[in-house]
Amino acid sequence: MGLSIDLDAVDPCDAPGVGSPVPGGIKAGELVDSLARLCRQTRFLGVEIVELDPALDEGGATERLVRDLLAA
Repeated sequence: MGLSIDLDAVDPCDAPGVGSPVPGGIKAGELVDSLARLCRQTRFLGVEIVELDPALDEGGATERLVRDLLAA
């Protein structure tokens, strides 16, 4: 089992570095917590994270989110 995360779905307050932001999207903390729970399942094999645009990433918030997701 794997998961693909499109960062466009994350609230732009938490992840501004995307091309198609969704106001009112998923909160970053909730996404990290959910991924951490999923990773504890023995059938979980990997995660794909897409749509980071460093040129739009004010203050590096989206990059930090990606690091938090990978650490989860």
